[in-house]
Parts: sequence; C-alpha cells; structure tokens
Amino acid sequence: MYDLLIVGGGPAAMSCGMVIGSASEKPYIKGKKMGMIAYTKTSDLKAAVLNNLYGVALGVKGKELVEKELEHLKSFSALEQLEQEAITAVVAKDDYYEVKTQNNTYEAKNVVLAIGHSEKIANIEGLESYIVAHEKSLPGVKKSALKNTDLVVREGLYAAGLTSGCASQAVIAAGTGADVAVQLMTKWNDGVFDHHHDK
Repeated sequence: MYDLLIVGGGPAAMSCGMVIGSASEKPYIKGKKMGMIAYTKTSDLKAAVLNNLYGVALGVKGKELVEKELEHLKSFSALEQLEQEAITAVVAKDDYYEVKTQNNTYEAKNVVLAIGHSEKIANIEGLESYIVAHEKSLPGVKKSALKNTDLVVREGLYAAGLTSGCASQAVIAAGTGADVAVQLMTKWNDGVFDHHHDK
C-alpha cells in the first residue's frame, strides 16, 4: 500500500514529486511509501519548444527537459519510480484507491493525477463522475478536466496540471503540482501548515 502515488509525466507531476521527494526527511514524511508513474508518452510538454518557462534557457526542447527532469527525480530515493504505463482505472475503495495500468495494479491512500487534459481521461474507469469540460482550452478545442475544489477531487484524490483545469502553461501547471505537494505535507503534519524550501 502506497501512502502516495503520483501519476503523470509533465511539469505538474514532476514538480509534485520534486517537492515531496525533497521533503522526505521531515519526520511526518520519513518512512512513507511513495511512488510515481511518470508516463511521459502523451505529455504535451514533449512537443514544446520552450521560450517562456522560468529557469529554463530560451529554445530548450520539451522532450529534452522531460528527460532531464526524470533523471532529477531519481535523486529522491524515497520516491519509487514505477513502470511508465498509461493508467486505465482509479477506483475508490473504503479508504484507499486502486490504480490500474496496462500491466500492474497499485493501492494508494493518496493519488495525484496530472495526466493532461485529453478527452481520453473520460475513459479511465472510476473517473467518469468527475469529468468536466476544460474551460481554459483554446476556442474550438475540446478538452477535459477533473472537477475539483482547490485541487482536491475527493478525499485522497488530487488533480494537478491540466487535469485540474489550469491554463496550458508549463509554469502554471508546475505550480499546481507543488501546491498539491504542500497540501499533502500539511495533511501528514496533522493539519499544521508546512512546506519545503530548497536551501
């Protein structure tokens, strides 16, 4: 049973993983079982050429940035890197979620979904009742998001990045991933607000 499972391969999922991974020595996080399914095949970032992302040099290709950040995530040993597979189901159980991929099934108390805004998310079993139109898509483009309040879809289930309905800007998506990480840290710290800074 995972305490946290992060699903996604773009800036929101990676940002969430980096913030929570870098804080893993905090007493209320240490020893928690955390995993990440960094499925990058469908990440919009891979097709981008970045000219306006804070901290990233002008003209960096999104594909290169994704590969670099996947390596960065490996430095956080508390965040287990799982098989990079598309998810097919996120089913709520009594007090945990069953997350299915093409070849594996995982159980987690908390799940962060940062899986983009493709209409295909409506095909993921267990999410049907949370699907809404993505209101910050370009006119004429049909995209989907998960209905949420402050990134919380329901207890233990979070939406980040484009999945949360945010605008399609890498820096905005990354911010939602960091926000979810802070929410989880606060939850694990018995509701006392906490966050983690680089030193």
